[in-house]
Amino acid sequence: MILADPPRAGELLVATSAVTAGIFARSVIYLLDADSQGTLGVVLNTPSTLALDGVLPAWVPLTTPPQRLFQGGPVSPNGAVCLARLQHVSEEPPGWRRVSGPVGLLHLDTPVELVEGAYSDLRIFAGYSGWEPGQLEAEIIRGDWVRAQAHEEDLFGSDPHTLWRRVLRRQNGTTAMMATMPDDCDLN
Repeated sequence: MILADPPRAGELLVATSAVTAGIFARSVIYLLDADSQGTLGVVLNTPSTLALDGVLPAWVPLTTPPQRLFQGGPVSPNGAVCLARLQHVSEEPPGWRRVSGPVGLLHLDTPVELVEGAYSDLRIFAGYSGWEPGQLEAEIIRGDWVRAQAHEEDLFGSDPHTLWRRVLRRQNGTTAMMATMPDDCDLN
């Protein structure tokens, strides 16, 4: 079965109660690319235990609080992806590629001097999440994911631990009710 409206870059995937283990349990993913080659995104709500200053110290003062490295997903966990929001929407600084609106990907080889002042928000992720062509669509049909509109505060908010519930609450019907699930369903 094919979705009439396939996933697209710039939207969110919110894990449903069907996803109960691993990095994707209660995750919110921002889609970076979605085309015939597959789909890529980063998990927005999982700060890493690895300090950002231990890996990219020059970038720490440029990042949005909490100034931590985030776990973007299980693919290429030793690589880094930088999500950045333009300070001035009319500009497209070197090393930046638009995902949606003023938000895009910033190449971490870009000299820090060029980055300062060009972006209002930056967040760095270790690794990313990826799906082969048709794989994500099958997971959506199976009920593993809910698609949602991304708000800029979702991408760079200071409280990533509450993001899953906040995004679900914005949805309609039974999807919004998922936000009330206890952390441990066995205690319900």
